[in-house]
Amino acid sequence: MASRPDLILASASPRRLALLNQIGIEPEHLVPAHVDETPEKGELPRHLAIRLAELKALTAQHKARSAGFGQGALVLAADTVVAVGRRVLPKAETMEEASDCLHMLSGRTHRVYTGLTLLTPSGARRQRLVETRVRFKRLTSKEMEAYLASAEWRDKAGGYAIQGIAGAFVVKLVGSYSAVVGLPLHEVAQLLAGEGYPVHFNWLNQSSLSGV
Repeated sequence: MASRPDLILASASPRRLALLNQIGIEPEHLVPAHVDETPEKGELPRHLAIRLAELKALTAQHKARSAGFGQGALVLAADTVVAVGRRVLPKAETMEEASDCLHMLSGRTHRVYTGLTLLTPSGARRQRLVETRVRFKRLTSKEMEAYLASAEWRDKAGGYAIQGIAGAFVVKLVGSYSAVVGLPLHEVAQLLAGEGYPVHFNWLNQSSLSGV
């Protein structure tokens, strides 16, 4: 088998790493890319998700090369934006922000945009945008209070984590569940496979490991 390029994940998110591991992919390097996530004036949520994914990928690539590695690596980055109409909901850092998000999401459908960028060793940029529609039940005051007390909302886009307690609020989801968690696995696999990355290589051992 021909040697493959290293893979750099431009994130320190345990959720994104776990999602990659779910489909048998273990990146060689994790390079967090901290960027200014403030929307530009009049910027649409879908454009923001793509722009930030690209900025994170470029930032991680620069950090890796400055540290002396990753010269011939693939760099994968993602950004998730939760929006109600044209309004981008923040990554909640305070209980007040989280409460505002819950009140906006309660009883209505919102959109989750996840942008992907893959930088290749040849200098190409491969990008995807995944849109998922999520509808929340109408939340009671008691449900909101209990969720806020859990602190699960902290640093989560839109003030919630669908893979956690807030999964109980979701009435309907149209699109990619994994994208709402943080990484659309179908599109990631397509992008990597398109660059010759052996996405399926580790799948060969799964049947023996599972004991089936």
